[in-house]
Amino acid sequence: MKVSLIGAGRNKNGIGEYIGKYFKKNGVTVTSVLGTTEKTSHNASSALKQYGIDATPYTDFNKMVEKESPDTIAIASPYPTHYEYILKSIDAGLNVFCEKPFIWNEKSDMQGLLENLFEMAESKNLKIAMNSQWPFSIPYYEELCGSINIQGIDTFSIGLSPMFGGRDMILDSVPHALSFLYCTLGNGEILNLNFEHYEEKMTIKFDYNSNINTCKVLISLIRKEHQPREFSFGFNGSIVNRSLDSETHDIYFNYANKSLKIIDPLDLSVQDFISAFREKREPLIGKSHIVSNMTLLKTIYDSCEIT
Repeated sequence: MKVSLIGAGRNKNGIGEYIGKYFKKNGVTVTSVLGTTEKTSHNASSALKQYGIDATPYTDFNKMVEKESPDTIAIASPYPTHYEYILKSIDAGLNVFCEKPFIWNEKSDMQGLLENLFEMAESKNLKIAMNSQWPFSIPYYEELCGSINIQGIDTFSIGLSPMFGGRDMILDSVPHALSFLYCTLGNGEILNLNFEHYEEKMTIKFDYNSNINTCKVLISLIRKEHQPREFSFGFNGSIVNRSLDSETHDIYFNYANKSLKIIDPLDLSVQDFISAFREKREPLIGKSHIVSNMTLLKTIYDSCEIT
């Protein structure tokens, strides 16, 4: 596998650099990086060198693809650019690993856009995945809190600290909550949606109704511009909190008086995409997951009246 990376600059919140790091760690060649300007592309290329990645910088997508001949594009640029880059990648016959939200166009038919993209990708046998990495941490959650009884899930709570305010908090954070729900309860619908908003805080409540169960959901968002950002989640009141070791950058889940070091879920997300490519199977966060995630995300976003 040869990967070209779009959006490897860190800025305040970007994870493109770490996506490149984990592709390299898992035996993939990261050949190039695309930036909006020569300065940003060269800076991104330089930052990747610390991981042993020698990525040629580009500012033109077509030129990069022509010269580097990647088979996969990893997209970590700002979300308004995702649709265009995914479309270009599929048109060029390239697999796609894209940061969440997968695509976003407030005024367009989300279902129609997604169906068009996946129809094109399937006609070329391409692998398409969204990076919504936290469901990969569920086995660690179960190690701390006990096995999840899927039929017995009554409540799900998640707390995040996006760097954005207003309705953009939803786009930044809610895909994680929806991914947890999809991976545990399957495809579902949103009922009884309710919002509370106080300055830079928002709570979102709804019932997630699936064929397995109906679960009451609480999403708590508190804006925070700088790292580290708070993150917690859990089912039926058993809530784990994430912590980071500032020196080693190790990630821990904490519950009651127990602490567990975990593998970075971003690493596991990249690993799943690579194995899906090699084994010719659907990625865990693939078509059906993405369609559910993005259509429900738009439902929530459209129902929120704050700006």
